Amino acid sequence: MRILVTGGAGFIGSNFVRRLLNGDYPGLAGAEVTVLDKLTYAGTTESLAAVAGHPGFTFVRGDVCDEGLLAELMPGVSLVVHFAAETHVDRSISSGVDFVTTNVVGTQTLLEAAHRNGVARFVLVSTDEVYGSIAEGSWVESDPLQPNSPYSASKAASDLLARAFCHTYGFPVSITRCSNNYGPFQFPEKVIPLFITNLLDGEPVPVYGDGLHVREWVHVDDHCRGIALVATGGRPGEVYNIGSDTELPNLELTTMLLDIAGADRSMIRFVRDRKGHDRRYSLDSRKIERELGYAPQVPFERGLSETARWYAGNRDWWEPLKKEPFPVTWEVSQD
Repeated sequence: MRILVTGGAGFIGSNFVRRLLNGDYPGLAGAEVTVLDKLTYAGTTESLAAVAGHPGFTFVRGDVCDEGLLAELMPGVSLVVHFAAETHVDRSISSGVDFVTTNVVGTQTLLEAAHRNGVARFVLVSTDEVYGSIAEGSWVESDPLQPNSPYSASKAASDLLARAFCHTYGFPVSITRCSNNYGPFQFPEKVIPLFITNLLDGEPVPVYGDGLHVREWVHVDDHCRGIALVATGGRPGEVYNIGSDTELPNLELTTMLLDIAGADRSMIRFVRDRKGHDRRYSLDSRKIERELGYAPQVPFERGLSETARWYAGNRDWWEPLKKEPFPVTWEVSQD
């Protein structure tokens, strides 16, 4: 089996590739893997160093919008797992152009190439943010899409393109929608690695608004295990939520990270809230549990502690990434 993984040098994609080539997914055992990644700011081949010498691994630097390159790579591919995306909400608020280009045009271009070459299965990795914000209860896969940021709107468009390819052409696409991920190799502009690395450097952590926005957290290992299950047993045309039932207000998460770092609340800086900030996300994952036997295996407190230790022991990976300015200037809240 030949597998094309787009965005495989990013946080979640590289985890999937490392686990796959290490034999963690029996249904994909022995597969040859080609990673296609543009290596934007959030992608680095260092995240794939552990498998760089694997005989079944090939890396190609390129863009999912490049029709000519896809025409070269796609023949003989049995499975496409599409991670490649612009993903940071704050960046999408600053400018949404790259999000539309990569997440919408890139997905369309990839779907066309895969369909043209008779790919047997295609998994689109999406996000819970396409559902919008939910005050109570949890989203099921049939709930309407109500995205509230340029990022989530571009991912919702990607989802709908995948659905259209399945409905129009009978193309075997499955979609996964996951809650917030955390774990090693996550780019340090995202909240958990940002806070961990700030605290390691003795710097304060910026908490948006009142800190009571609620997110559901799943370890990247659990997310990728769910993707592998969908890749081998998911039904074409279906959406599968992948969550954990671990929901925390951001302020509670911050307190846990302060405790791990041995810091106190004086390190918190409440900053002006993000524009259009969704209040709460929550996924109902019973469908993938029932159909494919998915169950999260990494308890949150253990996973968070292990993640903090990884960043403490891998400064050479994240310190160069934090030298580049992030596109967000946090304003201390005066409310």
